[in-house]
Amino acid sequence: MRVIKPATLKDYWAKYRSAKKPLTEWLATVQEADWKDHTEVRQTYPHADTVTVASGANVTVFNIKGNDYRLIVAIHYNTGIVFIRDFMTHAEYSKDKWKERH
Repeated sequence: MRVIKPATLKDYWAKYRSAKKPLTEWLATVQEADWKDHTEVRQTYPHADTVTVASGANVTVFNIKGNDYRLIVAIHYNTGIVFIRDFMTHAEYSKDKWKERH
């Protein structure tokens, strides 16, 4: 998969230092993947969830560093592109306000 703006992950781990290693590992795994649908994503990341946001779009939410953080991406399976959309703590994610921004 091609990840758009992987440098964005550096911004996230600059803010949340304990996320650096898991985000680096996530990036390497995704760049090697060739997912055709969400079922294939879940074979790699069993806890990845599809969530519909306010715009009506579907995003995929990954647990990062166990239950500490959430990485939200848009996966375009037809083109093999993953767009990084957001990153936050589990507590921020649980407030659901992020859904309104996307």
